[in-house]
Formats: sequence, structure tokens, C-alpha cells
Amino acid sequence: MADLEMQFLIETLLNSAMASAAAALVVVGLALIFGVMRIENFAHGELYMVGAYATWFFGTNLGAGYAIGLVAAVVVTAALGAFIEFFLFRRLKGNPLGPLIVTIGLLLVLQTAAAWLFGVNANFLVDTPFTGTVSILGINMPLHRLFVICAAVVLLGGLTIALRTTKFGWALRAVAQDRDAARLQGISIGAISLLAMALSAALAGIAGGLMAPIVRVSPYMGQPIIITAFIVIILGGIGSMEGAILAAVIYSTFFTFVSAYFDSTIASIAGLCLMLLVLIVMPSGLMGKAQKV
Repeated sequence: MADLEMQFLIETLLNSAMASAAAALVVVGLALIFGVMRIENFAHGELYMVGAYATWFFGTNLGAGYAIGLVAAVVVTAALGAFIEFFLFRRLKGNPLGPLIVTIGLLLVLQTAAAWLFGVNANFLVDTPFTGTVSILGINMPLHRLFVICAAVVLLGGLTIALRTTKFGWALRAVAQDRDAARLQGISIGAISLLAMALSAALAGIAGGLMAPIVRVSPYMGQPIIITAFIVIILGGIGSMEGAILAAVIYSTFFTFVSAYFDSTIASIAGLCLMLLVLIVMPSGLMGKAQKV
């Protein structure tokens, strides 16, 4: 009995690590765009969905392979993000409610387009080269889940280094901290906003591509992830990338364990209670510095 309990505990820990990795990629992108553009992108979950569909279409449906599918997910979602910023968000500059309404509209448009193109009840299977299992502490862990964890760590680590050591990273952080001061230093706010939106969308897209072989690819797969993303971003501190990563790990681990030992409905309620508790004690979130990237 003790061995079975230990096995279940280790499996739950590994699953929570995978959930944390995927959530962190989505949430960091959301925090990035809020920090730079002060926009709550409710269509961010649909970019995750588009990434999953792009991975399936190019990688599995066209037979190009999973690696090409992931590249396609990044390219398609980055291009879509740049399009949204240039043709929609930029036109609504100075309108506080405009971008919010536009993102809700985009959510519905992208969902409807996916349902029309691929069907509502279609069950797409995404091929992955990371088949089989690997033994960890006596537990057989699917290899693709470990790939998701490792890929997220590499991507988030690379992004963190880039934001702190490159001119683009310095410019992006400067815009997030003080747009007027950044403009006076010769930084193009429009160019940084465009690149930030493309990067944010690409992070959501590659998260969708990484999770496509694990979850059911459907037009509405972005709904659960965007709810999780907003809970996590509030927990971590709105606009804080470091807080987003920390909160993603804490919330995903908490949610996975409650779901495993009880059920997902109780886990959802408990997750909201956790968010409220953190906000009562720390109104600015875990990192305590809102409006920071």
C-alpha cells in the first residue's frame, strides 16, 4: 500500500511539473504583453489553440514531422500576434475599453473559425517522436511529458537571459517601466509593441504545440488555459514575468494535487480560494511589483 501511495505521489509531482511548464509559457506571454502594452488579452488562450492546430496541420496532417509542426506553430502565432497589434491594437491607442472588447471579439472569431475549418467534435491526434516511457524513481513517465518540461525550462531560461542581456530586452523593459522616458531615449514604442505582441503570441503558440500530443485539440481548448493564466498572473503580480513563473508552478502544483486526490471541480474552487487568500495577504501578488516585466 505504501509503495502504491509513493508511486501515485511521484506521478502527481511529474504531472504537476508538466502542467506548470505549459502554464508558465502561456502566462509569461500574457504578462509580457500587459507589461508593455497594458492590454488584458482575453484571446491569448485562442493563440494557444492556434498553435496546437498549426502543429497538427503541418506536422501530422501534411506529414512534415513534429519539429516542423512546432516551428509552424511559432511562425503562425507570431505572425497573427503581429497582425493583431498592427491592425487592431495600434488603431485603438488611447481607448481604454477598445482593446478589451477587441480581444473578446477575437476570442469568438478564432473559436468560430477553428470550428468551421476543422469541426467541433473532431479528435485530432498529433504525432510526436518522443514516444515510449522513461523510468524515474521506478515510475514510468511518458517521454513527451518530460520533453514538455525540458522545452519550457530552456525557452523560459533563454527568454529571461535575452530580456536582461540584449538591447531588445532592455528596450522592452524600459517601455514596460516608463513609456515616455523610453520614447525620449529614442526607443520606438510601436516597434517594441509589435515585437512584444509577436513574442507573446509565439509563446502561447509553442505551448499549444507542446501540449498538442497530450490534450485534445479542439476549438475550445483555449478556455481552460486562459482562466488559469489570469488566475496565475494575478497571483504572481500583474506584469511581473518572474511572478508569473513562480505563480504558475505554485498554482499548477496545487491544482494537480487537489484534482488527483479529490476532483477537478473542487480543485477549481480551491484555486480561486488560494488566489483570494494571496490577494488578501499580498494585494500586489507574490512578487509585489505590479507593472513590471
